[in-house]
Amino acid sequence: MFHQGESKENSVNFPSASRHVTTPDVETVVVGAGVVGLAVARALAEQGHEVLVVERHDGIGRETSSRSSEVIHAGLYYPPGSLKAKLCVEGRRQLYEFASENGVPHARYGKLLVATAEDERERLDGIERTALANGVSDIVRLGKADIRAREPEVSAVAALFSPSTGVIDSHALMVALEGHIRAASGSVVLNTEVEGLAAPEGAPFEIMTRSTGAEAGERARLTARNLVIAASLNATRLGAMLGAGSRYQPPETYPARGHYYALDGQAPFRHLVYPLPGDGWLGIHLTLDVAKRARFGPDLEWQQQPSTHFDDDNGTRRARFANEIRRYWPGLEETRLLPGYVGIRPKIYRQGEPVPDFAIHGIREHGVPCLVALYGIESPGLTSSLAIGAYVAAMLPR
Repeated sequence: MFHQGESKENSVNFPSASRHVTTPDVETVVVGAGVVGLAVARALAEQGHEVLVVERHDGIGRETSSRSSEVIHAGLYYPPGSLKAKLCVEGRRQLYEFASENGVPHARYGKLLVATAEDERERLDGIERTALANGVSDIVRLGKADIRAREPEVSAVAALFSPSTGVIDSHALMVALEGHIRAASGSVVLNTEVEGLAAPEGAPFEIMTRSTGAEAGERARLTARNLVIAASLNATRLGAMLGAGSRYQPPETYPARGHYYALDGQAPFRHLVYPLPGDGWLGIHLTLDVAKRARFGPDLEWQQQPSTHFDDDNGTRRARFANEIRRYWPGLEETRLLPGYVGIRPKIYRQGEPVPDFAIHGIREHGVPCLVALYGIESPGLTSSLAIGAYVAAMLPR
């Protein structure tokens, strides 16, 4: 399948566009083995595609997918009619079903979305209207007494309770998806970075790769009839390669990182607790993992070169977290917050700009047949992953 290239230089040389290869090495290549790339590959494999997933890291889900809140969202926030709204609501249903059928650990804890002051009631009303418009019909409005009955430690004047919100073991989910791909005769190849792409007219895609593993620097070329770019932080760079010489400009990616703190000791909560969102950010919320361990986060930092290094700013970050958390949990002891991890999100908007929808580009956007490119697949990307997979598979019929 792979043809070894002789060049060890940094430049990548492709055959001229006049070289028409009629039989590709593989039918469909998916770039990126995060939860969305794996879900897309599974959907294509089950549709009958011969699928190869290539991933630059040494394991699946090592970039964005392994550093999230692992929340299964209900679909409360997203503009009605948007891809985020439709794919989140459908993806949530599919995800619970898939997890149950495949033994993926998950828990439907439910979520309290809380208004901590009287002047937040109007925003809570707006979210309730949006949720109902998105088909989330199981939400319940709570007053102070109802909140206290459900979560005695939570201080709020009103809340929405979303019983269909839950959490999932994201790594176990990705392992299950990989298993489905392999069972359908697909492949997942790690330590393989895509460093060049070309789409010669009338010929298969040409994909140049470089090994990042034990044989680092070794190059190979393969061809594919279909190509899916699900490369998260790397998607813009790859999309630009195929748009070279045309008017197509893929969305720019603006990475942003967020810190998470773990709670030392047992958490006095049964549900997830979220403050009201603002400026495209869901706020520092409380989540419980499948083992009922509590964590708080994320915050939001826009950086050109984001790092996953946890930076506590000599305790100032923890103090900021504590102040935000005490808005809904006044009894928090700051010393119980322990450094957790840092996640990075592939945002396709700048700080202060309106939050766009998922960008899933087909031939209408870029003009390249048999290509689907995904950009800005952040939250609710995990929840939406299986629905995104089906959506992309429908764009690449056999």
